[in-house]
Amino acid sequence: MRLALLHARAMTLELARYPAYVVPTIVLPTVFFLFFASPSTRSDATMRMAAFAGFAAIGVAFFQFGVGIAAERASPWETFLRTLPIGPGVRLGSRLLSAAVFAALAAGLLLAVASTTTAASLSALRWLGLGAALLVGTIPFALLGIALGYWAPARGALPVANLLYLGLSYAGGLWMRPSRLPRTVAGVSHFLPTRALADALIATVAGAGIDWHAWGALSAFACLFAAFAVWGYRRDEGRRYR
Repeated sequence: MRLALLHARAMTLELARYPAYVVPTIVLPTVFFLFFASPSTRSDATMRMAAFAGFAAIGVAFFQFGVGIAAERASPWETFLRTLPIGPGVRLGSRLLSAAVFAALAAGLLLAVASTTTAASLSALRWLGLGAALLVGTIPFALLGIALGYWAPARGALPVANLLYLGLSYAGGLWMRPSRLPRTVAGVSHFLPTRALADALIATVAGAGIDWHAWGALSAFACLFAAFAVWGYRRDEGRRYR
């Protein structure tokens, strides 16, 4: 555990020194919220705030996992690290801890701005519920990011991550209500993990109880993406050390 914490600290400090990573990851979702979210009622503002908080959190999964892992795979330093007596679980745990820091900063900034610039408002209990939903709901996207990192080439990871991040966020209803999407996009939306995340977050802040359909879909996506991540990791291991 101590080794994972030390590695997570080093990774967090390293990424914090790169404005090209910090600014888009933490600030961009809030900028999107200010551009696209212009709610007129308290309930609408609260639901949009929750959905955009999901948009902020999953961005870290795509870029810190997807782009980060793909770039590290092409580095000689990564090859050296894999020769050390450190299991993949320690390194994955440290990456998760580091990503949690940036995800909390990105979502926290957005929630703070939304609370002060719109009519969005939640009780203390629902704030806690939203935080828990964000933490659990982003797990499938972290697994998707890991899968992307092991399957995409280093030069192709960034454009693919951007395409997935923005495309899934728009089509999944994280930027606007699914009912306002074009008909074709709205039809596809039901089959996307971001739609399940949006439904779960909105149900949490609306006090509608647990949306079991949404959480069931997120669980299924988590299993699917985990399988692809493990497959990609073993495929990469086989190519490096055969």
